[in-house]
Amino acid sequence: MPFALIFGTIITAFFIAVALLSLVWTPYDTASLRIPDRLLPSSAAHWFGTDQFGRDLLSMLMEGTQTSIAVALLAVGIGVCVGVPLGLAAAASHNSGRASLLDELIMRGNDLIFAFPSLVIAILITAIYGPSATNAILAIGIFNIPVFARVARGGALPIWTLDYILAARTAGKTRARISAEHILPNIANLLIVQATIQFSLGILAEAGLSYVGLGAQPPTASLGKMLADAQTMIYSHAHLALLPGLSIVLLVLGLNLMGDGLRDALDPRLRRAREGSGK
Repeated sequence: MPFALIFGTIITAFFIAVALLSLVWTPYDTASLRIPDRLLPSSAAHWFGTDQFGRDLLSMLMEGTQTSIAVALLAVGIGVCVGVPLGLAAAASHNSGRASLLDELIMRGNDLIFAFPSLVIAILITAIYGPSATNAILAIGIFNIPVFARVARGGALPIWTLDYILAARTAGKTRARISAEHILPNIANLLIVQATIQFSLGILAEAGLSYVGLGAQPPTASLGKMLADAQTMIYSHAHLALLPGLSIVLLVLGLNLMGDGLRDALDPRLRRAREGSGK
């Protein structure tokens, strides 16, 4: 098993465990302000100290991690649930033996979404509905749709030319059934790797949106919002910014390492190359 996969999985599992724990327990309530306890140093009562509002930093980091993971996970889910069927439909239509209007419409729609980064989409959604974690999920999820659509279509197109697909068509199976039973299982490895990549990008996107005030709103804790609140105190209390920043870096690093490791483990060509070099 690749070292990157093991190390990345350990880091990612740790943060997921912290996020799950924060659902049922945190040392202190992150919604309550304790001004007399503001900017306390590390101690047995507050392992990482408190922020400028008297909130326990450890509790804030735990809940902020939960927010980042939840937003990114749901956004990736939107991309997978919408983008993959679109990509499979485009590939099936492309191989129908005639010029496909559906394929063109799907891919040109993807190009249109790609023209607007998630931040721009978030601004548009926020201008209509207001800033919130839900709108951040929607913005990041919309941007993920064309990513998964392209990966699914690109992986499915060469499979449609294989003999066993022709045999399935000859047996009378519909293109939708072939896509579900034969195409999707064969491109699952591509989708899994892409999902881990988009998961890490979703963490960064959520932090960026919260940093500029378009993501999760108080009293919900967010790593990006913690960075924004600490930027004016970076010289006097640097740990207020370093702790959430380091959490984001480690979480994204773990996901990227896990994605690289999964790619190496699931790609048969890379696996054969490693086996050949080992001999």
